[in-house]
Amino acid sequence: MTYLAAALLGVIQGLTEFLPISSTAHLLIAEEWLGFEDPGGVFTVMIQLGAVLAVMWLYRHKIVDVVLRLPSDAGARRFAAAIVIAFIPAAVAGVLFADAVKSRLYDTGSGSPALGVIAAAFILGGIVMLLVERFRPSPDVHDADRTPVGRAFGIGLAQAVAVIPGVSRSGATIVGGMLMRLDRPAAAEFSFFLAMPTMVGAFVHDLWEVREHLAAERVAEIAIGFATAFLAAALVVRPFLRYVARSGFAPFAWYRIAAGVAIFVAMWAQWL
Repeated sequence: MTYLAAALLGVIQGLTEFLPISSTAHLLIAEEWLGFEDPGGVFTVMIQLGAVLAVMWLYRHKIVDVVLRLPSDAGARRFAAAIVIAFIPAAVAGVLFADAVKSRLYDTGSGSPALGVIAAAFILGGIVMLLVERFRPSPDVHDADRTPVGRAFGIGLAQAVAVIPGVSRSGATIVGGMLMRLDRPAAAEFSFFLAMPTMVGAFVHDLWEVREHLAAERVAEIAIGFATAFLAAALVVRPFLRYVARSGFAPFAWYRIAAGVAIFVAMWAQWL
């Protein structure tokens, strides 16, 4: 049963990491429902790496191309600079506020998430997405590679808000990108590239914090969750890009609102 739960949690992580619906919130709630014990959050930390490696694998040719062109191509240098600049606000927010947010929004005695905060973030995030879809400025950037550095910093500021569980890192960066006048596919793709340094940095930081909880007997669980997170993320990224180009983000916004209401109802009925 533990291995099956690990596989299911890996699928949840992979499917939700790059969608604007908060993978952290889904993973925490699923662990609650499944009764999955994760001392120190080791399992959660390790399977997140599987998801980010999947998107790095999908974009491996573009990554290599940008790196090789850095010495001679101003466009490649501008894109790399945009990603670095966008990464900075989240890095600063993580250093300054991540521990405080975790201590306040999580019941550290049982490891349970503060479900009310997650539910509220789901609903508010969904409303913001609907408003941005309706009233966003006309896009003039149609390729993530051409994101101006100044606008990249604005996207980074939006990503920093995702330190709060339920906000969604991808959702915040996509909304930020649309407000910075990127079109939907460009905003989503920029979010994918920004996820690479952000999630690798978070992984290294969190792994150091949970190093004392690493145990050999959990290797099989972690390996299963890592593998299923990698596969699920690899399967969802490109269909997601095609979908948002055609249909936009409104369905994800309504899902967030419905999920937030469902969590409040479950809390009221004491199902959680």
